[in-house]
Amino acid sequence: MQNEIPVESRKEVMTYLEPFMEGEMATYLRPVEELWQPSDFLPDASKETFFADIKELQQNAKELPYDVLAVLIGDTITEEALPTYESWLMMVDDVSRNEQGGWMKFLRAWTAEENRHGDLLNKYLYLSGRVDMRAMEISTQYLIHDGFDIQTYNDPYRTFVYTSFQELATNVSHRRVAGLAKQAGDKLMAKMCGVIAADEARHAKAYISLIKKAFEVDANQVMLAFQDMMKKKIVMPAHFLREIGLQVGQTFGHFTDAAQRTGVYTATDYVDIMKELLVEWQIESIRDLNEAGEKARDYVMTLPDRLMRVAERMKSPGLDYKFSWIHA
Repeated sequence: MQNEIPVESRKEVMTYLEPFMEGEMATYLRPVEELWQPSDFLPDASKETFFADIKELQQNAKELPYDVLAVLIGDTITEEALPTYESWLMMVDDVSRNEQGGWMKFLRAWTAEENRHGDLLNKYLYLSGRVDMRAMEISTQYLIHDGFDIQTYNDPYRTFVYTSFQELATNVSHRRVAGLAKQAGDKLMAKMCGVIAADEARHAKAYISLIKKAFEVDANQVMLAFQDMMKKKIVMPAHFLREIGLQVGQTFGHFTDAAQRTGVYTATDYVDIMKELLVEWQIESIRDLNEAGEKARDYVMTLPDRLMRVAERMKSPGLDYKFSWIHA
């Protein structure tokens, strides 16, 4: 990798940012006792209405269109691969040097909040009666087993550019599924995806604020990291998604096709997220960059228009795949 900052300098920046990030916890993460839990939304087995509540849940779930259900399952598997994301973040330079330091406190709190997402969606899908849970569970195990390769290495700048983008993307996906579920009459699913989307929005703001602060102290290197990640293109954390009998990543394309067809997450959304980050980080107004930094800024500023022209030419993929996760 070219134009890397020296290891010692990077450690200095991470040390400088640590108290800032710990302070951000109070703004963007919530105390455990104030957060929703999966049991707040799902039928309570201790109540006499339990079986009637499940029947109602299943009746509403029947109305979810096939593609929406497929995207929901893919999103659930993505959420349940949380161990991969936690271990990846712990490998970032200088994050795990102090178990009780600000970085580790933030990482644990973030993981704890994210853990509820997969728990809630998994239980809903189990109760819905529409999902082959064993097939889905195999895909989840595969995804954790296979890991991912998003080419952030152990660099904090690339890593937190990625998380800023990805949290915004998951917010879009869950929010759109919530809207489609509401249209189909499944108010419970709409509510569940809505609260998950709200979590993702808070988490995105935390990572965005971190990169914004990093720009203040090391603008050239953060700009180069931003450029590098956008050149590579932000890949989704489930890009190795597969079903039983398939090779690594073979299911991911079908999953993204379903997301594109339903409008849950599209190429246009990718461009819109990049535009949002350009505004949030005030890329256009950053000054005192060196030659490499200026070139990197020019690249990221002009990239959305180029990507939008590509997105406008893309055709919606046809429906030609049946997922093993869904009962016929």
